[in-house]
Amino acid sequence: MFENLQIFQKRYEELGQKLCLPEIAGDQTKFAALMKEYKDLEPLVSTYGEYEKAQRKLSEAQELLESGDRELHDLALMDREEAQEEIKRLTEEINILLLPKDPNDEKNVIVEIRGGAGGEEAALFSAVLYRMYTMYAQSRNWQTELLNLNETELGGCKEVTFQISGAGAYSRLKYESGVHRVQRVPETETQGRIHTSTATVAVLPEADEVELIIDPKDLQIDTFRSSGAGGQHINKTSSAIRITHLPTGMVVECQDERSQYKNKDKAMRVLRSRLFEVEQRKHDEAIAENRRSQVGTGDRSERIRTYNYPQSRVTDHRIGLTLYKLEDVLNGSLDQLIDPLIAADRTLQLEKNMRSSEHEN
Repeated sequence: MFENLQIFQKRYEELGQKLCLPEIAGDQTKFAALMKEYKDLEPLVSTYGEYEKAQRKLSEAQELLESGDRELHDLALMDREEAQEEIKRLTEEINILLLPKDPNDEKNVIVEIRGGAGGEEAALFSAVLYRMYTMYAQSRNWQTELLNLNETELGGCKEVTFQISGAGAYSRLKYESGVHRVQRVPETETQGRIHTSTATVAVLPEADEVELIIDPKDLQIDTFRSSGAGGQHINKTSSAIRITHLPTGMVVECQDERSQYKNKDKAMRVLRSRLFEVEQRKHDEAIAENRRSQVGTGDRSERIRTYNYPQSRVTDHRIGLTLYKLEDVLNGSLDQLIDPLIAADRTLQLEKNMRSSEHEN
């Protein structure tokens, strides 16, 4: 079943030998590239080694049973059962490891949160989501950097853009793109009525300059004076930056830093990632089946989750998961939502692969 895995095993051993060569160790770029490939192959090769070991155990147990040795019969039966269970488990693991990997999974992300329906309450909810994601990043030892913030007088966020940097950030946070809905009694409500508001979240893989080259002629760059909520923190110099990408009409603003240069750098990072996402969407739409075999990753118009304060309930609509742990989730305990989403996504991909194999046969 997994005969071709020997090719991966051979490549893994070959990489291990190359990494020990002085000429490779002295070339940082080449060493880093080979080390990444080596580490990527490691889980697959290790699991395949366990799989082969279990297959040998099964063969030995079968031989003992066929030998007619009565004294070892019960022990052989037990060994055969254990080996069969182990082979089943390892087969599932290998199938998952063989699934095509999202090339963006290891990238840092740029997250954009915008208040939707609900006015001031939507802006306040956006601030809650911003806090939730920064606390989640902190729990995983990821770094966060604020890129742009448009506050309201009550402390809400009309719009907030920030970067999260860390190993596998996109692989976990990509499931957060979409419409997040909140049901609660707003701070501004005097009669205790529950309101429903929304905020949109977009999670973009960070694109570097090599992946996406932007022609400077396509950019219109304007400067203006930045200010905080309600006209506070007025900056006397024109350090805020607005970049317009002329071919698409895409506009990015950044006024978080006092330095015009730093604001421009941050704005370009956001613009590059947005344009990169546009190109990816074109590619995904060209292979629509791939989009249908994913668990709601990336479509920011899709309502993905509801946060109900009166019942302390969080519901993820894509997989029908409900948790009565609202406070935990809002304090950054997101793995209890993200792990089931990843599992559901893998299941869909495995089913798709099985259908493809059956069709080929």
